[in-house]
Amino acid sequence: MDDGLLNELKKQVKGDVASDEETLNTFSHDASLFEVKPQAVVYPKDGEDVQALVKFVAKHKKAYPKLSLTGRSAGTDMGGGSINESIIVAFGKYFNHTPTVKNETATTQPGVFYRDFEKETLKHGLIFPSYPASREICAMGGIVNNNSGGEKSLQYGKTEKYVKRVRVVLSDGNQYEIKPLTEQELKEKMQLKTLEGEIYIKMYELVSKNYDEIINAKPNVSKNSAGYYLWNVYDKKTGIFDLTKLWVGAQGTLGLLLEADIQLVPVHKHREMEIIFLRDMSHLGQIIDAVLPLKPESFESYDDNTLKLALRYFPEFARKLGVGSLIQAGLAFLPAFLQMFTGHLPKLILQIDFTGDDPEELKQKIAALREKLKPFHPKTRIAIEDQEKKYWLVRRESFNLLRNKIRDKHTAPFVDDFVINPKDIAEVIPQVTAILKRHPEFIFTVAGHVGDGNFHIIPLVDITNPKVRTAIPQIFQEVYGIINKYHGSITGEHNDGIIRTPYLEGMYGGKIVELFKETKRVFDPDNIFNPGKKVGGSMDFAMSHIRVNW
Repeated sequence: MDDGLLNELKKQVKGDVASDEETLNTFSHDASLFEVKPQAVVYPKDGEDVQALVKFVAKHKKAYPKLSLTGRSAGTDMGGGSINESIIVAFGKYFNHTPTVKNETATTQPGVFYRDFEKETLKHGLIFPSYPASREICAMGGIVNNNSGGEKSLQYGKTEKYVKRVRVVLSDGNQYEIKPLTEQELKEKMQLKTLEGEIYIKMYELVSKNYDEIINAKPNVSKNSAGYYLWNVYDKKTGIFDLTKLWVGAQGTLGLLLEADIQLVPVHKHREMEIIFLRDMSHLGQIIDAVLPLKPESFESYDDNTLKLALRYFPEFARKLGVGSLIQAGLAFLPAFLQMFTGHLPKLILQIDFTGDDPEELKQKIAALREKLKPFHPKTRIAIEDQEKKYWLVRRESFNLLRNKIRDKHTAPFVDDFVINPKDIAEVIPQVTAILKRHPEFIFTVAGHVGDGNFHIIPLVDITNPKVRTAIPQIFQEVYGIINKYHGSITGEHNDGIIRTPYLEGMYGGKIVELFKETKRVFDPDNIFNPGKKVGGSMDFAMSHIRVNW
């Protein structure tokens, strides 16, 4: 960005504008394997600043075609969704006011960390149940824009179910409120001679005209963050037309989020956790069939490589456990240490978490589950309160340890979030891991939400190795070929970003991807917002921006 344009930008906003090398380098990265250097980082102070930014870009877009805006909250995106070559709009500094909670609904700004959001909701005995495993470091803007999910999504569903209203800035630089509309309210919106009216006219026509194809395109899995959720917009039975369903998960490509109303749920008083240790996956499908009818709140898994990581970096885990001493923590992990030293670590650990307000009902569920498991003879354990914390810590913190502690290798999330029908897990996971095993340069862990069929495979690699960089697109093609064969989704929670946008046509076909492009044009005809995500991305761009500096 030349000095004249940068100086004009600084005059447009009350917030801060940074273009120093240290800041630009920091914002060149998120939690993905990409490096894309912006030209400026803007910290808007309020909605008027965000409006001014959009108008600034719109004014200069013709002279500077690559000028654009990418919203960013905590920067924990694993697909490269929060980085770009132009202007980063960083909401974390000023859009972080304490959420308000009223009538089981929280109103939040995008820069609020989830950990702070939850502290406020718990004061009211309420929780947002779709938080991700990165709950300690992620923010609400990313949760909404990525349609995040997590350990409780098996019972409660994903973010799309809980966002009831958003306040946004669209491509004309004005603020709008988006919420569910009745048929009459939709007609009134369509009478408006504004961008808002035009959007409702065009989106109603797009969805209505292609309704059957859109409905049939919806992936038959419990979680999906791929593409635009056109199938969620129009409910013909009720007549409700709801563009919040499109906004959630759009990854900031349709406009910039200022505020969202999030529905909350009551916190259950009691819980029981059953742990299952599997030597192999020969009975995994049958075990899943035994567990799911009992309706656990969460059904999680991680492999032996993940557990080995926890043991390798045991002091860090002990500190996070918050116990009184390393000796106490050592006793908690002692069985796992003994299993590792004797070569008897289980290949897969399953966590089944039952919650409710009646403790007797939970005990009955555990007893029923154990009875169902008898034919398969797995080793099981009921986790008492302190043990629960240990198992959840391994599950939630494994990626952060991978990212921060393997000094000669780096995390390369690129097949990190696929979803299949749970009944297909025992077939699909061995096929996927076999692909990675053919590339000895890749070490990997397997963890995921087994009840949803949603798996996170995180390779560890020396990203500077030419063999690794050559293998990444090859592995992509093979793995996503398997996922498409089983009619799954290439992303259940982490969204498309730089990494998966080029593969949307393989998942949905050309017709649906054309509808995605048309949706983008309706909201953002000048491509102001987060270009190259959802539509317009390419593998050439992705592979040419794999980071080399860590």
